[in-house]
This record gives sequence, C-alpha cells and structure tokens, in this order.
Amino acid sequence: MSLVICFLILWAISLIPAQWSDLPQRNIILIGWDGAQREHVKECLGRGELPNLQQLSSEGSIVAIDVLRTTDTKSGWAQILTGYEPEVTGVFSNGRYQPIPAGYTVFERLEDFFGAKNIVTGAVIGKAEHVGADPPERIAVDETSVGYKEEIKGKMQEGTIVVEDGVEYLEIPGKPYFHTKNKMDFFVNGLGANDAVGSKSLEYIDKHKDKPFFFFFHFADIDHKGHTFGENSKQYNDALISSDKWLGKIVEKLRELGLYDKTLIYVTADHGFDEGMNGHADAPYVFLATNDKGIVRRGTRADITPTILARFGLDLSELTPPLDGHPLTEDYAPPIW
Repeated sequence: MSLVICFLILWAISLIPAQWSDLPQRNIILIGWDGAQREHVKECLGRGELPNLQQLSSEGSIVAIDVLRTTDTKSGWAQILTGYEPEVTGVFSNGRYQPIPAGYTVFERLEDFFGAKNIVTGAVIGKAEHVGADPPERIAVDETSVGYKEEIKGKMQEGTIVVEDGVEYLEIPGKPYFHTKNKMDFFVNGLGANDAVGSKSLEYIDKHKDKPFFFFFHFADIDHKGHTFGENSKQYNDALISSDKWLGKIVEKLRELGLYDKTLIYVTADHGFDEGMNGHADAPYVFLATNDKGIVRRGTRADITPTILARFGLDLSELTPPLDGHPLTEDYAPPIW
C-alpha cells in the first residue's frame, strides 16, 4: 500500500506545471488610474493625499513612465497590456484601431504558459468604448433615417465606408479586446464610477482567492473628471484620492485573505493630462508605483507587460513576435537611433 501511495504522490507532482517551481510571486494585480498625470500625482503625494500609493511605493518603488506614442486610452492600454507598439497590435489611437491579434495580450500569454486550469486571468474596467471587446459592426449608411446622426455620423472616424450592390455601409472594426476576452476567465467593462469598479474588484479577488491570478482593475474617474472639470480642478484631485482609497481597500482585502505577501501590485496610467486643461492631446508623463522591490529603472508603457511576464517566470526570448518592451527589473538603454 505504501508503494502505491508513493507512486500516486509522485504521479500527482508530475502533473504540476514545471514553471511554478520557479515562480517568484503567486499573484499579480495591475491597477489602472486612467488619465493620472504624473505631476498631479506628485503634488498629491506631497500633500499626503495618497497614503496607500505612498505605502505601496515605500515597499517597492515609484518610477516615471513616459509615453512615446499617442496619449489616449485605446492605444495606451493596448500597449500596456501587450508590450507591443501599435504597428504590431493595430491599435494606434481611439479612432484608429482593430482587435489586438489573438494571443498577444498579457492575459493570453499567461493562460497559454500555465494552462487555463492553473491560473485565473480577468479584468474589471470602468470604461466601455475605449477598453472594449465589441465585435465588428456593419451599418447601412442612410442619411435620411431616424437616428442617423447619433448612430452613424459619430462613428465615421472609426470606420470605413464600403459599397456593396450599390449600398453604402460603414464598417466599424472590432474593439481591441475582441479576441482576448474569449481566453480570459472574466472581462467586465463599462462599470463607470470608481465605486462600481472597486466593489467588483474585491468580489473577484475573494472569488478566486484559492488559485494563482493576474487581474487588471481599471479606474476611470480621474479621466472622466479631467475631461469634465479640467486637470487642476478639485474634482480631478478628488478622483485621485478616490482611486487611492480603492487601492487601500484592495490591499486590505489581500491582507485579510492572507494573499498580500504573495501578490505584486502595479499601479500605472495610460496617459496624463494637458496641464490645467480638459484633454490629453500631448500628455506623455505618467508613472508606475509598486511593491515590487526589483524595479530598477524608469521606462515606457511597453515595458509593463514584459515586467509582469518576467515576474511570472516566462522566458521572454521565446515569445513571438518579440516584445517591443523590456522588463523594468533589468537595466536597458534604448538605442539612440
């Protein structure tokens, strides 16, 4: 009987993915503060208004992240969640985009590496349109129809007009995460306010506490308040404070479940805001705050997914196509030309 038991134990061990033996951390959470301008975050930290971000970064570090391409939401999160330039993902801006090719996001990389049964990947997202997974649309163009202005005209910049059998159609591409969504355990977007995103995030942490996970929690209030009231407004500042409070609640939930010491947290933004303005046409200054003690340098949006994948133990040299970003845990000097 003892030999049989030993055999069964050895057989069970052989089924565990070998990668887990080298796994530095069990869980990672990426938290997005959409539209958080670096200078404003610094000012808030200086006034003691972001105690949870301060505490998190005191355990690891806070570094500058510079945006080298378009400073908007679709392109920002696509680059952050893949490690690729838009020439690879096809997501250049809010108005020029396509579904990210299947297999290219951090969620899919982790699912493929560990196996879908061995890791939970998911996203809870404040926005719908710019962090979406909608399928492609084909809409007949009829300027005389009721609702034309709302249904068609507003989408013209995102689509292409095609003519078939004498009829004009507007073809709208699928949203960036159209392919990705099918490989994830959950993808919930369009929740709006921070409270809705935060509450749902805590729910999913609790639900999946017994398995290794990678989660993306996206808080949109900072961006929304910036567009409505301006970057220097009280409302924008309050949205940063609200996002910090939810960071604290997420940390508190992880501690309550005994998971905090097994979890790396990264807080970053897709773009900043034009100083004192209501938009972000040229807002390339954001940040990364984390409890990861191994971060050694500043970087770009494309460096975030490589950092996460490396922390999960993936050999980045084996990925195809090669990532455009590089782990922030390794020294890297970009080429001068």
